[in-house]
Amino acid sequence: MKGFKDFLLRGNLIELAVAFILAAAFGAVVTSFTQLIMDIIGTLGAQPDFSAVAIAGVNVGRFITAVVAFVIMSAVVYFGIVKPYEMLKKLGAKESAPDEAGAPTSEELLAEIRDLLKVRA
Repeated sequence: MKGFKDFLLRGNLIELAVAFILAAAFGAVVTSFTQLIMDIIGTLGAQPDFSAVAIAGVNVGRFITAVVAFVIMSAVVYFGIVKPYEMLKKLGAKESAPDEAGAPTSEELLAEIRDLLKVRA
């Protein structure tokens, strides 16, 4: 029973559960935003849903609706998550870069230790 308790309380499982819940909530936001954009496109084109579009008797409207929704969702995810994450990642790398550049190499540390040992002896 202790192993099961440890498994449940492990940090990764909790983080994964939180990420899953937030992803579901964000999915609802993206879906509603996509519907908003689809309504705007529909207002401009006088048809909010492309489901009734048929070319040569073949109903391609659902496919067109799905493609437009996919492009809108992809744009929301890219510009709402990916780009800000990349910018924050670059910002964090720039802030930590000077510390890493000023850090001595392992050879320099070994030489310093050697010199300190010589002085002690």
